[in-house]
Amino acid sequence: MTALRSGPRTARLRPRAAPRDPARRHGGWTPWLYLAPALAVLGALLVYPIYQLGLISFLEYTQAQVSGGQPTTFQGLGNYATLFGDGEFWSVLLATVVFAAACVLATLATGCALAVLLTRVRALPRLALMLAGLGAWATPAITGSTVWLFLFDPDFGPVDKALTALGMSGFADFSWTYDRYTAFALVLLEVVWCSFPFVMITVYAGIRAVPAEIVEAAALDGASAWRIWRSVLAPMLRPILVVVTLQSVIWDFKLFTQIYVMTDGGGVARQNLVLNVYAYQRAFASSQYSLGAAIGVVMLLLLLGVTLVYLRLLRRQGEEL
Repeated sequence: MTALRSGPRTARLRPRAAPRDPARRHGGWTPWLYLAPALAVLGALLVYPIYQLGLISFLEYTQAQVSGGQPTTFQGLGNYATLFGDGEFWSVLLATVVFAAACVLATLATGCALAVLLTRVRALPRLALMLAGLGAWATPAITGSTVWLFLFDPDFGPVDKALTALGMSGFADFSWTYDRYTAFALVLLEVVWCSFPFVMITVYAGIRAVPAEIVEAAALDGASAWRIWRSVLAPMLRPILVVVTLQSVIWDFKLFTQIYVMTDGGGVARQNLVLNVYAYQRAFASSQYSLGAAIGVVMLLLLLGVTLVYLRLLRRQGEEL
């Protein structure tokens, strides 16, 4: 036993690392070379405006400074202290977050459901649904908002007349924009109407790329349409769902036109304000441009934070983005 223990130990063979390919190592810069022109254009269009926005947020910049009557002075974090000390800012921020979340969830649910429907109908209904969706998507926001206001008009709108004809007498001459929650609900419907086509077309393209054998196998195993979506399609479409979710969050969080047009600048007693409309009123209605810029910086940081946290959570789950 002693001789066996003192004998030479068997050397452990370790796999030799494959030599790095110089061409492959340097090829990592190739995508950036292709993206360089687009990045240069985006940098020129975005970096300077963001720099100016941040600079103005640290200055005292009102109508007096714009007209040259008073010199511009550096305020440091004074504008942010004024903003964070305003109770209306926090209520508007909360309303914006809740309203944007509701819009995102409703848009994703509607778009994904219609994308699945597109895969189950014949060519002619599919074409009609796509054309209707693209028509809604192509409609300018101010035009769509005006049309929806007419549909729900208390005097001439067909919606109130139809509901009254169905026996709902409470909707006779009902003003949808007078109450805070019905006004937000009306704007939400318009936002979903003009936003779901992007989700529908994108998710439908992703579903068509999934091998049909996988879906057929799940159907043969007795899976319902909801189970096929939740267990088969949604995991395979997760990169696409990440894109449409982030796009929806950005679009709905910085919503302006629909709220401003449909609630006449923020609703009765400013009850339907969101951050973008609030920043507009601060900057242009009150001529407090520095406070409006500070609100813009806060919105930018919030959107960047939400995006980074969302991507980080997905990377922890092993998703490749």
